Amino acid sequence: MVKIFSTIRNPDPFHPWSKATPQEATGSGVVIEGNRILTNAHVVGYASQVQVQAKQGGDKISATVVAIARGIDLAVLKLDDETFFATHKPPVRANIMPEIKDAVLAYGYPTGGATLSITKGIVSRIEFVPYNYQTSGLRIQIDAAINPGNSGGPVIAGDKMIGLAFSTAVNVQNIGYIIPNEEIELFLKDVADGRYDGKPAIFDSFQTLENPVLRTYLKLDKSVSGMVVQRPEKTTSSYPLKEWDVVTKIGDSPIDNQGMVKMNADLNVRFQYRVQQLAKDGKVPLTIVRGGKTMNIQLPVSASRPQLISPLWGSYPSYFIVGPIVFSRATLEFRGLISGNAQAMNAYAYNNSPLVTQVGNEPTPEREELVVVSAPFFPHKLVKGYDSRFGSVVESVNGTPIRSLSHLVALLRDMKDELIVLKFDQRLSENIVLPRKELLAATDDILNDNGIRQQGSQDMLDVWTGKAGKSGK
Repeated sequence: MVKIFSTIRNPDPFHPWSKATPQEATGSGVVIEGNRILTNAHVVGYASQVQVQAKQGGDKISATVVAIARGIDLAVLKLDDETFFATHKPPVRANIMPEIKDAVLAYGYPTGGATLSITKGIVSRIEFVPYNYQTSGLRIQIDAAINPGNSGGPVIAGDKMIGLAFSTAVNVQNIGYIIPNEEIELFLKDVADGRYDGKPAIFDSFQTLENPVLRTYLKLDKSVSGMVVQRPEKTTSSYPLKEWDVVTKIGDSPIDNQGMVKMNADLNVRFQYRVQQLAKDGKVPLTIVRGGKTMNIQLPVSASRPQLISPLWGSYPSYFIVGPIVFSRATLEFRGLISGNAQAMNAYAYNNSPLVTQVGNEPTPEREELVVVSAPFFPHKLVKGYDSRFGSVVESVNGTPIRSLSHLVALLRDMKDELIVLKFDQRLSENIVLPRKELLAATDDILNDNGIRQQGSQDMLDVWTGKAGKSGK
């Protein structure tokens, strides 16, 4: 067991030229094979400094994050001084899932004290559930107390580790969650080549087959059980799943009418769980019933589904400043501006903003991402009389629809027109007309007045100087 100290510099989506104020955070970790430390991704994500301490009063050893999977919330650390591991050996990890009601001990360094804490409980539930953005996995629920600071600590049943503590349920008591060893082993196998590829998943939409009228509509025999394809991930003729198909098996595992498969004699989980065991060469075998006929297909699976609005996944926001206006990509972190505020959400929805109406859409060649004004206008005479367009999605520049942030920067770079006309993609929005030469000339002074070191993130500066090619890609 170790205690982890992190200095976190989160991104600031609304001031993308800077980082958020440093925050000190603590968590827990456990030694694993290969002279490594296993912990949660959220303990060390965006950390500018990480240190590990074996016991209260002991030396703090500098560490480096060498692998991270934010979706499943796992990370691996390497220590600068590996002599530490000569006297700190890894616990044995169990190779089978615990049983419901098995006694467990959760080890960690939660808030409320500086010494190692051990809490006792039992396994209450095992499910296959969503973790973070497009990632699902097995999750064990326990009733042992898990509090902030416990994250990343091992949970032990008998004399073996069964998983890693990672969260507690909000506004309820005696519910904590752990990431089981099966997910840990998949993660460690994935990062063995130095890169995290992610977990394969199915992104088609399904509905249960419980309703008798639905079964009559599909002309299904009583012996048929499974899940109905409500919306295939793709609608091309070559895609193997079609609307109204009934998926009856994944591999050799029968799927019941609630979408569950047997994990063992006493436990059922969502059928998507089998994907991580069966996926090979980007495909998973399914048995389906279509038009009364049974057939076998190979369904493509992937680790993620491209979306117009994606998370930063550990990076910092791309941005570009011209005159008093800051442009950036719309990310899920930026969308947090409205997602937690009902009044703002209603206003954006009424305005038909793509930040609300297109949040689940996939990119297209015409619109690869959403470009937003990510900060209020800097004070300047050029925008006198205009409302700040903070949070607005850019629709076009001088009549050219905007595909991406790099496309917008390339347009501004190559433009020869005297005036720049910005239109925004929402119901109620004034257009902004600006003099091009004066706008460019004012940029350096605006940056200096506001203490901003760079006009854009490096990727956008490369576009601006032509290093990324004329297309702005």
